[in-house]
Amino acid sequence: MIQPVIGITAGFSNSNEKHYLTDYYVQAIETLGGIPVILPSVGISLVESLYEQVDGLIFSGGGDVDPGYFGQSPLKGIKEITPLRDRFELYLAKKALNGKKPVLGICRGMQVLNISAGGNIYQDIGEVTRLEHDQKAPKWVPYHEIQIENNSLLFNIIGKTKVKVNSFHHQSVKDVGLGLKKVAWTEDGLIEAIESTNPEKLILGVQWHPECSWDRDNTSKSLFEFLIYMARERKE
Repeated sequence: MIQPVIGITAGFSNSNEKHYLTDYYVQAIETLGGIPVILPSVGISLVESLYEQVDGLIFSGGGDVDPGYFGQSPLKGIKEITPLRDRFELYLAKKALNGKKPVLGICRGMQVLNISAGGNIYQDIGEVTRLEHDQKAPKWVPYHEIQIENNSLLFNIIGKTKVKVNSFHHQSVKDVGLGLKKVAWTEDGLIEAIESTNPEKLILGVQWHPECSWDRDNTSKSLFEFLIYMARERKE
């Protein structure tokens, strides 16, 4: 059986100039049949080549995106931004949105996809909700419930309209970008998942962190299984 190459974007530390990625992502892809490749934040001249060398993409979680990319000045509540990572990932996301390879955006990764499509985010969700989205529990624990649109790719993958997911974020998608649509949300109305409006494009973003619980629950596992399966299918 062909093992598809799944590129996973890495975080970047401004203070010590190091790339990093939690092992959750690597273990999920390797165990479920893919070949994980960590993508550093390189110059945009290499984006085209990197994209061509992978069969699928994961935009990983991480810190805040520079609000200048969606036409705003920094507001109170925003945390540290990483210019090198922002530039690389937003450029790669535009390539991915226009391409045919399957893509999964996780937390920050979903926000990157949305910003690249012309959408924006809440710089700090404290301004719009009192629901706790930075859970006080182990990372793998499902924390709050989400509602899933039944006419969506996400529903087809998970098979449920209501599930509980983990949650560690203080930013969230606000206005959805061109070519994307919201397909899951919480009781306070915050968007928990987006996907392409074009059924031919396998672009999916989730606000929660399935990499922390893929080995514990089928909801999380199914997202990685689908990504790997579709990357294999399109590679063949």
